[in-house]
Order: sequence, then structure tokens, then C-alpha cells
Amino acid sequence: MSLILAKVQAWITYRDTVRELQYLADKELADLGISRSDIKDVARRAAQ
Repeated sequence: MSLILAKVQAWITYRDTVRELQYLADKELADLGISRSDIKDVARRAAQ
């Protein structure tokens, strides 16, 4: 897989993860052990 393709796929994963987590209610995020301020960090780790 080319480096460019890998970067694009990682970005798509990051974007989709942020979008999905932002739609959750605060209680749902808390049930997952995630605070709203952690969403971008969680998405970054998911994309790696």
C-alpha cells in the first residue's frame, strides 16, 4: 500500500470516528469512558 493511500485511509478513519463520537450523548460517552474533550484524541489513536 502506498504511503499516500495509507494517509488518506487514516484521515478517513479519524474523520469518521470523530463524527460518530460527536453524535453520542454525554452519558453514552461516559459509559464508554470517554469525555467530550477526549474525542479527537480517541479518533487520532483509532486512525493510527
